[in-house]
Amino acid sequence: MQERIEEVKRKLAETGHKLTMQREATMRVLIEHEEAHMTAEDVYMHLKQTCPDIGLATVYRTLELLSEIQIVEKVNFGDGAARFDLRSSDRAHHHHHMICRECGQVEEIHEDWLLAMESRVEREYGFTVIDHRLDFQGICASCRSAAAKAGRAVS
Repeated sequence: MQERIEEVKRKLAETGHKLTMQREATMRVLIEHEEAHMTAEDVYMHLKQTCPDIGLATVYRTLELLSEIQIVEKVNFGDGAARFDLRSSDRAHHHHHMICRECGQVEEIHEDWLLAMESRVEREYGFTVIDHRLDFQGICASCRSAAAKAGRAVS
């Protein structure tokens, strides 16, 4: 965890910002709950336990700043809520997601299947891809199985 905090500190310094106590606490929550795809409100509720004086506006500002400097990715899974997902420093691109339309479960895909397409876009259109995101929306295996047992179709 400390390695990632140091990376954030470095990126903040490069952009003229400091690693405040609130920013560090926010990062610790994001790292501890990395698979959760939390909203600002989720982060705030976790922070209130260890930083009772922190305000929701501070959490929003911190998450927006971390998004601007590409520490986190702001994602929307179609439920109207902005969620924040840690970016991996060892990958060129953000990971992809499978989102179940029945239960809302989000699973991550860490393999990057779009590199060949990026090369083709650059070659054929002269467009340099900086990043990409791919989200699959559908029905997870658990929901399909439950629907089958109940004798109903899922769509």
